[in-house]
Amino acid sequence: MKIFFIGFMGCGKTHWGKAVAQKLGLPFFDLDARIEEDAGKTVSQIFEESGEEYFRMLEKEVLNLLTESHETFVMATGGGTPCYYNNIDYMNAKGTSVWINCSVDCLHSRLLKEKAHRPLIDDLDNKGLRSFIVKKFGDRKIFYQQASIILNEDDVQLDSLIDRIFHPSK
Repeated sequence: MKIFFIGFMGCGKTHWGKAVAQKLGLPFFDLDARIEEDAGKTVSQIFEESGEEYFRMLEKEVLNLLTESHETFVMATGGGTPCYYNNIDYMNAKGTSVWINCSVDCLHSRLLKEKAHRPLIDDLDNKGLRSFIVKKFGDRKIFYQQASIILNEDDVQLDSLIDRIFHPSK
């Protein structure tokens, strides 16, 4: 079983991914953390030094490497992962993708507190951040909607989440 958590930055992919992995006794991977480990640089440094295009190529390589080298896992992807290089199709073909659909208000509130650690938003003010979320979320939603399972963030509870993964038609 391979489970890929997708969704906008700040929606809870890492939190829920770790919880599901622990409950199911599966390995957990945070894709951004693995990219940083492999590159020896932070995501922010990669963006700053080499640009987003280079980062997205690294992201695809590490996604494919982890997926092909492990039989089972739970992975928290980056917010843009499903939107590049047909990654959403790849994840759906290799396992179960789970979109945590969080409201713009929820994302804005969470991301205001985390701006310094997020290279795409670290220089935005309050209004700029909201505009960024609305635009990027609008651009990415078409990819997120292709997930095997769609969860509204407000409805997420661990046991019901695991039940949905094993019984997606519910």
